[in-house]
Amino acid sequence: MVHNAFDSYELLSNCPTKIDSVESYGSKVLLGCSDGSLRIFAPESADSDRSPPPSDLHYYSETLDLFKEPHSQERTISGFSKKPILAMEVLRSKELLLSLSESIAFHKLPNFEMIAVITKAKGANVYSWDDRRGYLCFARQKRVCIFRHDGGRGFVEVKEYGVPDTVKSMSWCGENICIGIRREYMILNAGNGVLSEVFPSGRIAPPLVVSLPHGELLLGKDNIGVFVDQNGKLVQDGRICWSEAPSEIIIQKPYAIALLPRYVEIRSLRAPYPLIQTVVLRNVRHLIKSNGAVIVSLENSVHGLFPVPLGAQIVQLTASGNFEEALALCKLLPPEDSSLRAAKESSIHIRFAHYLFENGEYEEAVEHFVASQVDITYVLSLYPSIIIPKSTVLPEPDKLADIGWDASDLSRGSSALSDDMESSPAVHMEFDESADLESKKMSHNTLMALIKFLHKKRFCVIEKAAAEGTDDAVLDAVGTNFRSYDSKGAKKSNKGRNSIPLSSAARERAAVLDTALLQALILTGQSSAAVELLKGLNYCDVKISEEFLQKRSQFTALLELYKCNDMHREALKLLQQLVEESKSAEPQVELTQKFTPAMILEYLKPLCGTDPMLVLEFSMPVLESCPTQAIELFLSGNIPADLVNSYLKQHAPNLQARYLELMIAMNENEISGNLQNEMVQIYLSEVLDWYAELSSQDKWDEKAYSPTRKKLLSALDCISGYNPEALLKRLPAEALYEERAILLGKLNQHELALSLYVHKLHVPELALSYCDRVYGSQLLQSSAKSHGSIYLTLLQIYLNPRRTTRDFEKRINNLMSSQNTGIPKVSSVTSVKGKGGRSARKIAEIEGAEDMRVNLSSTDSAKSDGDAEESSNEGGSNIMLDEALHLLSQRWERINGAQALKLLPKETKLKNLLPFLGPLLRKSSEAYRNFSVIKRLRQSENLQVKDELYDQRKAVVKITTDSMCSLCHKKIGTSVFAVYPNGKTLVHFVCFRDSQSMKAGMGSQLRKR
Repeated sequence: MVHNAFDSYELLSNCPTKIDSVESYGSKVLLGCSDGSLRIFAPESADSDRSPPPSDLHYYSETLDLFKEPHSQERTISGFSKKPILAMEVLRSKELLLSLSESIAFHKLPNFEMIAVITKAKGANVYSWDDRRGYLCFARQKRVCIFRHDGGRGFVEVKEYGVPDTVKSMSWCGENICIGIRREYMILNAGNGVLSEVFPSGRIAPPLVVSLPHGELLLGKDNIGVFVDQNGKLVQDGRICWSEAPSEIIIQKPYAIALLPRYVEIRSLRAPYPLIQTVVLRNVRHLIKSNGAVIVSLENSVHGLFPVPLGAQIVQLTASGNFEEALALCKLLPPEDSSLRAAKESSIHIRFAHYLFENGEYEEAVEHFVASQVDITYVLSLYPSIIIPKSTVLPEPDKLADIGWDASDLSRGSSALSDDMESSPAVHMEFDESADLESKKMSHNTLMALIKFLHKKRFCVIEKAAAEGTDDAVLDAVGTNFRSYDSKGAKKSNKGRNSIPLSSAARERAAVLDTALLQALILTGQSSAAVELLKGLNYCDVKISEEFLQKRSQFTALLELYKCNDMHREALKLLQQLVEESKSAEPQVELTQKFTPAMILEYLKPLCGTDPMLVLEFSMPVLESCPTQAIELFLSGNIPADLVNSYLKQHAPNLQARYLELMIAMNENEISGNLQNEMVQIYLSEVLDWYAELSSQDKWDEKAYSPTRKKLLSALDCISGYNPEALLKRLPAEALYEERAILLGKLNQHELALSLYVHKLHVPELALSYCDRVYGSQLLQSSAKSHGSIYLTLLQIYLNPRRTTRDFEKRINNLMSSQNTGIPKVSSVTSVKGKGGRSARKIAEIEGAEDMRVNLSSTDSAKSDGDAEESSNEGGSNIMLDEALHLLSQRWERINGAQALKLLPKETKLKNLLPFLGPLLRKSSEAYRNFSVIKRLRQSENLQVKDELYDQRKAVVKITTDSMCSLCHKKIGTSVFAVYPNGKTLVHFVCFRDSQSMKAGMGSQLRKR
C-alpha cells in the first residue's frame, strides 16, 4: 500500500434483513432489502434529524455529503416492492428514485411517492440512465429498450432493438450504448440499432462496462480494464491490471475503486495506474458512489470509504517518495486554494528534483527545478565550481531553500508526520559530503542539465532585465538618471555589465544566469554556442568571464565578450596578439583556429562611424599585409581621406603613398586635389632623390625609368588635381624632360611641351601621342575651327627647329625666373600665313573660303616667303622633313591642308606629298559631291511644297440658292459670305463678325473675373 487515500468507517450494522441494494440521498442511506422493504438510515447527530424544507431539497441532495458517523434507522417503507430490490439510483437532477425489481419504478423524493412504473421492463436485469438527456435504457433477455422522460410524471418509449445474446452490463456512451453480452462487447447505435463489435469479453468474469467522467469507457476483461472511446476505439493510455477480476468498478477521481472477491482495491487513474490502497472487507456485495464518499454494502452492514484530505495524501506521498502522485493530487486542489497549491507544488518539485539529481537523472531534475520556480542561485549553489557574481539584491541560496521548504504550507492541519517531514530539508541538501558527489556535480551530464535549466529560465529573466534597461534609458533621456562613463569618456553600452546599477535585481539575476551559462557551455565543449550567446543581448559579468575564458584559451569567445561590452581596444589588442601568434612557428598559446589580419579589418568595420581614430590606430599593421582590404574599410566606413592621410603621414609615412595610390585607383573622383597633389609630391621627391644619386655617379640617363618614376609619369598624365606650377619649380633644368612636358601640357603650353618631346627627348612618337590627346580634348570643348591647330604646331617645330629651339630656351628661362608671378599663357595654336602657290590656292578652294580665313598668331603674321627661305637656308640640314611628312600622312584628316602647304619648304617634292594630298583631295571631292546631291534634293523638296501650296490656293466654293449659313441657318443668297478653312462651312460675313465679337467679349469678362 502506497498511502491511505480512503478511510473505512462502519456506518450501520446489524440490519434485520439482508441488504440487496444501497443508495444515498444527501446524508441518508437507503437500503433495499430482500423482503421488498426500503429502510432509511440517517446520521445520529441532532442536526441531521431535521429534514430540509421543500424549497431546499435539490440543494440538499446535491451538496450534503455523507456523514462519517454512525447511522440509525429513521424510517421503514414496507411493501416498497413486491420482490427484492436489485438496484437503486437517485436521479438528483429529477429528484427521483429509480429502483429495479420485478420492473423499473420511479418514486418522488423525499416522500417516496410512486409516479411511474415501466411495465415493459418486467424481467429486466440491467439498466443505464443518461442524466444529461433524460434517457433510460434497459435490457431484458435479448432485447434492449430505450425510454425518454417526458419532463412530467411519465416516460415515453423511443426504440427497441434486438441483440445477439443476453445483456450482462450496459452503459450510455454519448449517443450510443455500450453493451456487454456473454462473449463480447458491442456498440449499439441508439438511432438505428446498428451493432458494431469492440472486442471479446473475458472468459472468467462476466462483462463489465463502466462510464468514465469524460465520456470514455472502461471495459473489463477478466482482471484487466481496457480504455475505449465512445466509438469503441482503444485509447493509447495503457490499461488497468487488477489483482483479481472485479465484479464492480466505480470511479472516484482521481481513483478507480474495484470490488474484488476478498477486498476492495483502489488504483490511480493516472498511467501506469499503480495500486494505491486495499481495504479488506469480507462478503462485500455492492459499491455505490455517493456524495464525497463510497458506500460499501455487506449482507447486514454498510461501510463508508471516506477520502483522506488531499493535503494529507500529498504529505504521505511526498514522505514515501511518490512525488509524481503527489504532484498529480496537487492539481486537484480547489481553485480557492491556489496559494496552497503553488506552495505544495513548489516544495514537491524541489524535493523531487533533489531526489532525481542524487540518482543521476539530471535532465528530469532540471524539469522539476524549472517547475518549482526556484531562483537560479538556488540551483547554482549545487555547482560550486561555477563562479557567479556577488549580488547585493538577490537572496542567498540558503534563504531560498527555507522559503521553498516552508512546512506550514504543506501541513495545513494535517498529521504530525507532515510537520516533521517538512521541517527537515537538510536531509536532501547535503551535497558536499564527499569528493565523489562533487565530481558528479561537475560531470558533463550535470552541466548539460544546468544548461537546459538556464536556457529555460533565460527568456523571462532577460526580458525583465531589458525592460529595466528601457526604463533607465527613458529616465536618462529626461535627465533623472545618469549612465557611467569609462576612462576615455565613451558611453558604455546598455548591454554591458559595467553599466548595471547595483539596485537592479532583474539585471543582477540576468548577470548571474548569463555568467553561469557561459561557463557551462565552455566546460561542455560548446564554444560556438558560447560565442552565439555573447553575440546577442547578454549580461555576462566581464571580470569573471574574462578570467574564465583566458584560463581556458577561449579567445574567440573572449573577443565577443570584449565586443559586446564596448571594450574594443582590449579586443583589438588581443586580436593583434593572436594574429602574431598564428604567424609564429612556435606559438606560446594553444590556438583552436588561425587568426588572420582580415579578422582585424572585419572587427573594425562597425567602429568606423563611432571611433575612427581607433580604426586608424589598429589598421596600420594590416595596411601593409592587406592594403586593398584596408582601403576598402576606410572607404566603406566613410572615414575622411584627409584624416587617414594625416594619420599615415605622422605614424606610417612609408604607407602614405600606397594608401593614396589605392584611394585614387578605387575612387579618383572622391579624392581631393590636395591629396592628389601630395601623392605626386611624394613620387617627385623619391624621383629627385634617385636622380641626385645617379647624377653624383654620372650614371643618369633620361630614358631610364625606375618604378617610382613610372608611377610619377602615370600620375601626372592621369590625374588632374595637383598643382603643376609648384611641381615645375622643383624639376631640374637639365633632366626629367618628360615630366616637364606633361606639366607644361597641363598649363596649355603645348608648343613648349612638343619642343621637349622633339628636341630634348627625340621621341616623335610621344609628340604625336601628345597631339592626339590634345586634339581629343579640343574636340569635346572648342569649335571645329581650331581642332587641328595642335598638329600645325608640331609641324612648325619639325620644319623650323632653330627658331623653336631658341624660343623654347627663352620661354623656359622666363618660366624659371618667374617665382612670384603666374606663368604666361602661350597660345596653343600657332598658325602661319603666307602668300602660297597655286597648289595652296587650289586646296583652299576645295576646302572652302571659311578655312582660308583662319586667325593667325601675332608671332608669325609678318612672315613672308623670304623669311621661310631664310630659315630654310640657315638650318636646312636640321629640318625634320621626314617626320613632318610622316605626320601629314598619318593625321591628314585632322590638319588644314592649305596651312600645312604654306609651312612646307618650296623644294618639297610632290610625290612625297601623295600620302597626304591623295586622301585629302578624295575626301574633299566626296564631300563636294555629297553636298551637291543634298542641294538638289532640297531644291526638289522646295518645288514640291510650292506645287502643293498652289493646289491649296485653287479651292472653289460654289454658292447655290440652297446654301445655308451655319450660324443663323438662313440662306446665303447674294449676301457677303465667309468660308471656314475646311472649305465646306459657309456663314454670312455679318454672322461671322458678330460671333467673333461675342467671343472677344466673353474672353474679356473672364479675364476681369
